[in-house]
Amino acid sequence: MTIHVSQSDGIRTGEVQPEALTPELLRAWAWHKQGLDGTLAGFTSDEVFARAGWARSVGGANPYLTLFARAGIRRDQVDQDVLDLRIHELPTARGCTYVLGREDFAWALSLGKNAEEAFRVLGRLGVDRGEMTLLEEQILHVLSEAAGPMDPKQLKDELGESVRNLGEEGKKKGAATTLPTALGLLQADGRVRRVPINGRLDQQRYAYTLWALPPSTLDPEGARAELIRRYLGWTGGATLKQSQWFTGFTVAQSKAALAAVGAVEVPTAGGDVLWMLPDDVERLAGFTPPDEEQIQLLAGTDSLVLQRRNSGDLFAEADKGRKVLNSTLAIQADLPDHPILDRGRIIGLWQYDPVKARIAFWLFDGPTPAVERRIAEVEAWIQEDLGDFRSFSLDSPASRQERIDALDAANGRGKP
Repeated sequence: MTIHVSQSDGIRTGEVQPEALTPELLRAWAWHKQGLDGTLAGFTSDEVFARAGWARSVGGANPYLTLFARAGIRRDQVDQDVLDLRIHELPTARGCTYVLGREDFAWALSLGKNAEEAFRVLGRLGVDRGEMTLLEEQILHVLSEAAGPMDPKQLKDELGESVRNLGEEGKKKGAATTLPTALGLLQADGRVRRVPINGRLDQQRYAYTLWALPPSTLDPEGARAELIRRYLGWTGGATLKQSQWFTGFTVAQSKAALAAVGAVEVPTAGGDVLWMLPDDVERLAGFTPPDEEQIQLLAGTDSLVLQRRNSGDLFAEADKGRKVLNSTLAIQADLPDHPILDRGRIIGLWQYDPVKARIAFWLFDGPTPAVERRIAEVEAWIQEDLGDFRSFSLDSPASRQERIDALDAANGRGKP
């Protein structure tokens, strides 16, 4: 591949022969950048998140599988890392919660602040800033006197009438009382932190404790530039639209951040234009996809899929018409099941069946020894470490039974 990089008006443009950047090559490249090829083996939890990207949580098991797939880290070590504050779950880009490493806590948390929006909602319900400021101070006082973390019910009982019930109108707007917003504002400022009650990341029962996180040294523009730099490094390249989906930045903010990190525009064989870091353009030029199978079972919210929300690009052309429950997989924004992949290509789907303590799966082209081995390894890991594999907090064996049955049926027929 030939490379040419030039700069004009603060924006760098790169030239790599577009016909060389095929979907197959780009899938393998993203796989490599995500460390799913074994290059992150032996890394710590926080190092994995720094290299591959933050793990979306939503009360599911994705953070655990993210670390197990890339570095072989078991749940007991992950839970210890949470306890030691090497990693933590925080609201950041787009206000969404991710599990990330401690070096990123302050600046990443600054991206999730949206105090104006919180006050706007409460303002329509007759709550002013003075009332919320007072409640925040009362929460801090209660937590300072507490023997340990307190859950929302304990806090509400202790705060009494200081927590205002916002009635039916508040429930409709997602604010039944003033307590959740006050806790959210304190968390966004790094003055309190939310801890999982039983120490596990795959649930959504939390308590709160005091925190004194130093403020970020980056201003808003600097934080946006840092996120774009990290994001392009995690993905190996993304379109402007994909970067906006992940970051929540406006077009103007995105372009300013891309210029700040010297990002490069790279056309591909499929007609997309990817923004890439200059060093990655050079690395991609010398990149050769591996010849041997590299099999991973990932969560549907794994960084490989979620950062660009481009699961359709990860199917081979011959598999883009595959259906489960009459839904074409490749045209859905989000996968309905967890993917089985080989070097970045989705080769099947899976769900965990806790009733039978097994992985239910459908392989598009049947199993190979490498696929069977990895399915058995992940199945044993779920049994030993997690007990179940939930996609999100409300996921349950009953709610996923239809999908388990559909995968079993597809696997039995060999065709969907």
